[in-house]
Amino acid sequence: MVKMKKKANFIKFAGFSLLTVVLAWVFTPQTGHAHCDTLDGPVVAAARTALDKGDATPVLKWVRKEDEQQIKKAFEETLGVRGLGAQAKKLADMYFFETLVRIHRAAEGAPYTGLKPAGQVESVVAAADNAIKNGLADDLAKEISSLVTSGIHQRFERLMQTKKRMDETVPSGREYVEAYVEFVHYVERLHNDALGAAANHVDSEGKSASVEHTH
Repeated sequence: MVKMKKKANFIKFAGFSLLTVVLAWVFTPQTGHAHCDTLDGPVVAAARTALDKGDATPVLKWVRKEDEQQIKKAFEETLGVRGLGAQAKKLADMYFFETLVRIHRAAEGAPYTGLKPAGQVESVVAAADNAIKNGLADDLAKEISSLVTSGIHQRFERLMQTKKRMDETVPSGREYVEAYVEFVHYVERLHNDALGAAANHVDSEGKSASVEHTH
C-alpha cells in the first residue's frame, strides 16, 4: 500500500513537472539564427547592389510593403551623403545597412542587436547558401539528415536510460521527465519544420504565428 502511494505521488509530481516544463518551452520565444544581420549576408549584399546602382528596388523584397517608404527615405538620405567623401560614404552605407536589417528583422519578430562581422555564419547556413548558389541540394540534404538521425538517437538513448530508473527516486524521476520532454519536443520541432510549419514563423502579412503544441 505504501509503495503504491509513493508511486501515485511520483506520477502526480512527474505530471506537474512535465506540464511546467512544457508550458515554459511553449511560451519561450523561438528566435531564428539566420545570417541576415551579418555584413556578408544576403540583406546587406542586396543593399550594396542597390546603393551601387542608385536604385532601391533590390532591397525592397527584404521588407514588408508597409515599410517600403521608410526604406526608400533612408536610401535617398544615404545617396545624398555618399558623395561627400570616402568617410561619409562609409558611414552613410553603414547607416543604411543597419536601418534595412533592423526593419527586416522586426518584420520577422526577431531582435536587432547590431550588424555582425563577415564570416560569422553557422556552417549549415553557409551550406544552404552554397546549395542555392550551385542549384543542388543533395549534399545539404544528406548532411542535415545525418545530423537529425544522430540527434534523435542520442536523445532517445538518454530517455531509455532514465526510464529504467525513473521510479527509484524523485531526482531520477525528474531526470526522466527532462529527457522525455527534450526528446518529444525535438521530434515535434523536426516534424513541424518538415511540414513547413515551424514553431514560430512569419505569415504572408509579416505577422508572427505559432503552431499549436499538442503535448
